[in-house]
Amino acid sequence: MTEQTIDNTNSTLSWKSYYELCKPKVVMLIIFTAVVGMFLAVPGMVPWQPLVFGTIGIGLAASSAAAINHYLDQKYDAKMARTKGRPLPHGDLNGAQVLGFAFTIGTIAMVLLIFFVNELTAFLTFLSLIGYAVIYTVYLKHATPQNIVIGGTAGAAPPVLGWSAVTGTIDPHSLLLFLIIFIWTPPHFWALAVARRDEYAKADIPMLPVTHGAEFTRLHIVFYTVLLILVSILPYLTGMSGALYLVAAIGLGLWFLYYAVLLKKTADDVIAMKTFKVSIIYLMAIFAVLLVDHYI
Repeated sequence: MTEQTIDNTNSTLSWKSYYELCKPKVVMLIIFTAVVGMFLAVPGMVPWQPLVFGTIGIGLAASSAAAINHYLDQKYDAKMARTKGRPLPHGDLNGAQVLGFAFTIGTIAMVLLIFFVNELTAFLTFLSLIGYAVIYTVYLKHATPQNIVIGGTAGAAPPVLGWSAVTGTIDPHSLLLFLIIFIWTPPHFWALAVARRDEYAKADIPMLPVTHGAEFTRLHIVFYTVLLILVSILPYLTGMSGALYLVAAIGLGLWFLYYAVLLKKTADDVIAMKTFKVSIIYLMAIFAVLLVDHYI
């Protein structure tokens, strides 16, 4: 292998490592729900400036928070099979590189949001960044088995950010979107935590199935999924959406509930991972239907 080939390989590896720091799958879901919030905020087309700069700014801020999470969680990630291959525990990047990257893209995000969107969106986005990267990662995650419930506040913010990017206000309807993601987060993440409970125990992270057992957690997954179905009907009851959304929300909710109940009955970790994946599809689908219903 030539020296140039080695350099090219290292360069490719470096870019892939920085890309992985952003948690791209999570960030894409964040961007999607934020963009749906933008479109739901107006009857017609979203003005190009908040659409373009709002999307980039929110995406970069979420990526910055993800990179900080990588840095702060590196010693725990090294103990878990699911995360030990991440750039820091694997040795692909060092702490200074990760923090420098996080600070750079976070600063760009704030500049774009302040000067090309509005100050309210910049402020709310900054609060979400701090909420996830610092409050959840440093304190809540290691302090209480209710970490996901409380920390879900930051993860539920994107639709509100998208809405405020267009209107410059915090609208009650955007808070309904916030509530849907807030209630969705516990059953979504607990399904993963049930399947990976031994890894969390090894890393000494007090996730609910570690502190209260998998059976107790599976029961709570069912409870929160039922609550999610009820909450998902609110956009229809408040006149925010129509019959198409109502039918889809109930159908998708029952589909999610089927897997939650199946997990409770079987206590199968394979079903737990299937429930986790179903929850992701559920959230994407319900926001997609909200968008379609809005224009129909």
